[in-house]
Amino acid sequence: VQLVESGGGSVHAGGSLRLSCAAAGFAVNSASACMGWFRHAPGKERVGVATITRTGITTDADSVKGRFTTSQDNAKNTLFLQMDSLKPEDTAVYFCAASYVLPSSWCRPASMENAKYWGQGTQVTVSS
Repeated sequence: VQLVESGGGSVHAGGSLRLSCAAAGFAVNSASACMGWFRHAPGKERVGVATITRTGITTDADSVKGRFTTSQDNAKNTLFLQMDSLKPEDTAVYFCAASYVLPSSWCRPASMENAKYWGQGTQVTVSS
């Protein structure tokens, strides 16, 4: 399995970015497939941002609710994170994660901390 993130960059506060994660070798159409986004800011612990089940059920961290939207294109094995109204505190390296989780109700950021597959990360920098 290989997860490759793209779409990171630098924006001003209030701006938007869209991250993508191409998942090669991961069975995104499996009933137990769970994918998600995490971020790791300097000096802080890695935290979960959002997760999505095969059927498209998403769970967002409180810090991004209403601003970030997770979606997926199962036909293209690609996960997306649309980030709007970005804040300086969103600055971090963003990682894509994937794992097989049962039941699917366990597909949420806290459970995905120990995801089996991880991407290499993409930097997002938000300036004030």
